[in-house]
Amino acid sequence: MTLPVAPGPDPSQTTAASYLGQGARIGVFDSGLGGLSVLRAIRQHLPQAWLGYVADSAYAPYGEQDEGYIAARCDVISRFLLAQGVDTIVVACNTATAAAVHILRAQYPHLPIIGVEPGVKPAVALSVNKRVGVLATPGTLSSDKFKHLITTHGQQALIVTQGCPGLAKEIEQGQLDTPRLRALVDGFCQNLKLADVDTAVLGCTHYPFVAPLFQSALGAGVIIVDTSDAVARHTADSCRIRHARLVHHAQATSAAALSGPVSTQLWTSGDPEHLTDVARNWLALDAHAGLLT
Repeated sequence: MTLPVAPGPDPSQTTAASYLGQGARIGVFDSGLGGLSVLRAIRQHLPQAWLGYVADSAYAPYGEQDEGYIAARCDVISRFLLAQGVDTIVVACNTATAAAVHILRAQYPHLPIIGVEPGVKPAVALSVNKRVGVLATPGTLSSDKFKHLITTHGQQALIVTQGCPGLAKEIEQGQLDTPRLRALVDGFCQNLKLADVDTAVLGCTHYPFVAPLFQSALGAGVIIVDTSDAVARHTADSCRIRHARLVHHAQATSAAALSGPVSTQLWTSGDPEHLTDVARNWLALDAHAGLLT
């Protein structure tokens, strides 16, 4: 539902420095609940934007599906979000980005479509001993996009990859600290500890919600890299450029169109009540989820 936000400035007078998302309509989607970490970061950067979030929970997890299956679901969700009037789409899923973002960009060449990818580049820069772990779904790690990422940004370090089958699905249950979750995280961290990594990348948008478990398993000295804030900054930059163009043509555009309503709406192909409860518990977001149709 509508989030409390102070009134913004006159849109025609909005500068790049003061832009807070006025008039932006951003659609965000993931295979399930993980993209809520990206939604949270976008809201922090663009508090006056309209945000729509789709959790494709009935078809999750994407990380264990083939690329054709994932691309088909991304097409369905993108069409749904476009029907809601979005002007930007954020694919808040590493696996979906790897499998389908290039297809979506070709299909909608004039629409900003922002993907996510494991933060290998910042992790290598942060690492002192140049030993970096990447925790992600099997689908992400086996993708050509990830291989290209390692070739481009991982050559200066030992990159230790660890697939985490079942972890996103367990996080989907909504409880963020259970014996089962701790056991999974501890098991997936063993190879990283043996390799003496000093930096670990959370390569799935679900994983930031259990970052404390990863920190506990890896030790306080290991840096945890989560790219949700970088994705939010990229989204904010894209929306800021679009807004500046609208302001430039403000004579033909109403102030209401430039400012727009501020709200967050949620949909899911799974259980709407579960998404509603999780959004409230994880993000303190009071928004009742609808059913994706």
